[in-house]
Amino acid sequence: MACRSLLHALLLMPLLFAVRAHASAPRAFDVISYEVALEPDIQQKRLQGKVTVWFDAVQRVQTLTLDAGELDIASVTQGGRALQFEQTNGRLRITLAEPIPSGAFGNVRIAYSGAPRFGLEFAPERDEVYSVFSTSQWMPSVDAPDERARLHLSLTLPAGLLAAGSGRAKPPRTLADGRIEHRWSSDSALPAYVYGFAAGRYQEATRQHAAIALRFLSVDRTPAQLQTLFARTGDMLDFFAARAGLPYRGESYQQALVKSTIGQEMAGLSLMSEDYGQGVLDDPDDTALMAHEAAHQWWGNRVTCASWEHFWLNEGMANFMTAAYLQHAQGEAAYQAQVQGWRTRLEALRAKGADHALVYANWDAPTGDDRAVAYRKGAYVLHLLRGELGEAVFWRGLRDYTRTYDGRSVVSADFQRAMEKAAGRSLQPFFDEWVYTAGAAEG
Repeated sequence: MACRSLLHALLLMPLLFAVRAHASAPRAFDVISYEVALEPDIQQKRLQGKVTVWFDAVQRVQTLTLDAGELDIASVTQGGRALQFEQTNGRLRITLAEPIPSGAFGNVRIAYSGAPRFGLEFAPERDEVYSVFSTSQWMPSVDAPDERARLHLSLTLPAGLLAAGSGRAKPPRTLADGRIEHRWSSDSALPAYVYGFAAGRYQEATRQHAAIALRFLSVDRTPAQLQTLFARTGDMLDFFAARAGLPYRGESYQQALVKSTIGQEMAGLSLMSEDYGQGVLDDPDDTALMAHEAAHQWWGNRVTCASWEHFWLNEGMANFMTAAYLQHAQGEAAYQAQVQGWRTRLEALRAKGADHALVYANWDAPTGDDRAVAYRKGAYVLHLLRGELGEAVFWRGLRDYTRTYDGRSVVSADFQRAMEKAAGRSLQPFFDEWVYTAGAAEG
């Protein structure tokens, strides 16, 4: 068996090296910040926006290519001068007026509108609008996990609505027509997919947890109910901070119940559905989803997969950390129930021939089974690694990994190196079997 495993590893070495190192192709520019002004029309399910993209030329830049979804681009200007542009397959290709030499800074200003089919959800009956994952559907951007930039966001809404957004809240402004301009500014560079906001005719509850201002929003739940169903938020943030070896970053953490979502993490903000909120009121131990989204404030938002092919580093990690929190808060049985769920899903994947290495060759059109591999198998592999290394070594390695790559994008080999450093030995056989290939059936 050992000889067969060695031969298998040797045959796969070139492939494994290529897959482990895979990340997005290098770009000729690096985005520094986005200044975005949005005016959503909730009743018409449309938006208008303007974004100024500030960038640093890593190489000489003649054209700038951004993700723009299905947005309608009205104009692109540079220093007040109109630029030529074209849109193809969700990409916006801009020809600059003059090339930007390597090491210099530049910016372009884009005016646009749209009626997004996804990425931005409208619920007119609730006077509600909220973003979900696909940032390029509501603002032109480099919508890739390895590109980090600061966000300065303004959202103009009718009076009477409450709003939450990524970044530090700035004082709102009342405009001449009575509408309110809500504003946020991020203090650190973030991947664009964690930019976001939610706004609606919300009820609100707040609570202070040490230095973190907690804020809870919902149309359907009362402030008292919000305090009850989010009672464990502070404990979750404390637990994840301890395991990460890093305090929560930011002055506030906000949780909003929206009309419908499977759950969405954003920088400093998490969205869950109203139905989920009712479920927590019915069963106070039904906290896995809110724990998962809170875990992403470290694993996903701060330590981010360099490309979606390494998505398990975001989602498998958040699933595993959710189970670790349940173990802390509810006991060993709660943890083992999560593990059994992952194992059962993995067995089902294998039975239908849908098991896969955790690292994908591409993530262009993931299926539900592919997502199960990233989320559930990814968590299960972390559970197995915990057993392989033991408590002290595993948690030391995870803490060092999180600290080392805070604010950076990673591939699976980065995680492997951190855990090997903690273990003081090679973990290549484990990673070859469970991360870089589909792995063998247990038993």
